[in-house]
Order: sequence, then C-alpha cells, then structure tokens
Amino acid sequence: MSTFRVLGCSGGIGGQNRTTSFLLNQTILIDAGTGVGDLSMEELLQIEHVFITHAHLDHIACLPLLIDSTIGARTSPVTVHATSATIQVLKKHIFNWHIWPDFSVIPSAEDAFLRYEMHELGEPYQLDEITITPLPAEHTVPAVAFQINNDRSSIVFSGDTVGGQQFWQVVNQITNLKTLIIETAFAERELSLALLAKHLCPSTLAVELQNLASHVEVLITHLKPADSDLTIAEVLNLDHVHPIRRLLQGEILEF
Repeated sequence: MSTFRVLGCSGGIGGQNRTTSFLLNQTILIDAGTGVGDLSMEELLQIEHVFITHAHLDHIACLPLLIDSTIGARTSPVTVHATSATIQVLKKHIFNWHIWPDFSVIPSAEDAFLRYEMHELGEPYQLDEITITPLPAEHTVPAVAFQINNDRSSIVFSGDTVGGQQFWQVVNQITNLKTLIIETAFAERELSLALLAKHLCPSTLAVELQNLASHVEVLITHLKPADSDLTIAEVLNLDHVHPIRRLLQGEILEF
C-alpha cells in the first residue's frame, strides 16, 4: 500500500491554506509548494526526489528552502525531476545566485546538494514500488501532469492544466486508475480570467470531465482561497457522473 499525503492543495495562502505539494511514501515530493514548510526536519531529511509539474511559484516555493534547510544534515542530494524547459527556468530564475544559490554546484558540481533529472512525456521513472510518468498538460508555461502507479492502482494528478485531447487520451488508457486529482482554480464568475490563465472553472471542468471514460473518484484541488467555498459549491452542482469532492489539506490517500 502506498500513501499520498496532501501537504497543500490550495490556490493561495492565508490562514491554513497551503499551496500545492504532496508527499509520496515519505521520500518523494510531487511539487513543492508552501505545504512543504509544515514538515519537521526529520521529514524534510527523508525527501530524496521532487517531481515538478511546472515552474510557477505556488508549485516550487519551498524547493529552494527545502535544500537550504537540510544541507548540513543531508548525506545525499535532492534530485529534481522535471522537463528540460522547467529545469531551464529553475536554473535561470531561481538557482541563479541572485534569487538563491546554485546548489547544483555546491559544494562542487561532482558532489552537489541538488541534481537535476530530465524526464520526457510518457517516460516512466521507477522508485521502489512506485512508477511516476509525466503526462501531457496544457498551461501558460511548459507543464506536465503525473501518473503515480504502484501496479495495484494509479493516481493521476493533473497539475495545472485545462485538460485537452492528449491528456484525456492518455488518462483513458490507464486501466488501474483509482483517483483523478484535477484543479478548478476559479469560480464561474471568473471564467474569462480562467481562460486567460489556462486554469479550469466549474463550467470548463464539466466540459473536460465529459472526456473521462471511467467512473473514478475525482478530487478537486487548487481552489483560490477567496472563492473556494463558492467554487466547490458550483462544482458540486454540476450534472456530473463521477463521484466528486474537494481534496482536503492533510488527508492521506492510500492506493
């Protein structure tokens, strides 16, 4: 049995809200938003791999701090898995000595605290019993979704995406899919903003879910805090055919 712990699933901060990050079997992060900051030092030190959907701040905010906070006690590097485009953004705009040190060359390039592992769409990466595969995603920057599979069942995390034909084609081929985690950032009154930002709102989510062939559980994430209750109420009022609910910070999914 694998565990998928929700460290953060909000589209913003304030109060108890934490941005996107999930802890998989203690050693793997899926995105590194502000939820990572609630982990203990012991938990931080167990993290060996970070899989990044895309380089927007709410999904990487704690990545620099994770590495910086643990370098004195860490015996192995943190490996960041991302597409070539996302890695280039991290190198140019985050780990660039202006925003944050370049930990990929500290203390040396041969023995660095940070290493990058480039992945391609559809290319599975095996870690013990878990296989993580990047899936197509459509956002305002280069992005992927992830299939997280342990042979018994799979979770798909859409990241930030408006779906699209390629995404659903791949998702519908997953025979052991148990759960789809998909974002709905904006309330319906922000439809124009959602379209511009390439996020979903309730009506566009409803259209996208028509492409989901299986009747798996659908969990809604990335709700903007100011309208989170309104947005989830609008989602739940849709005429949908899938079991659907709000993903909750702190919950643990077993699969």
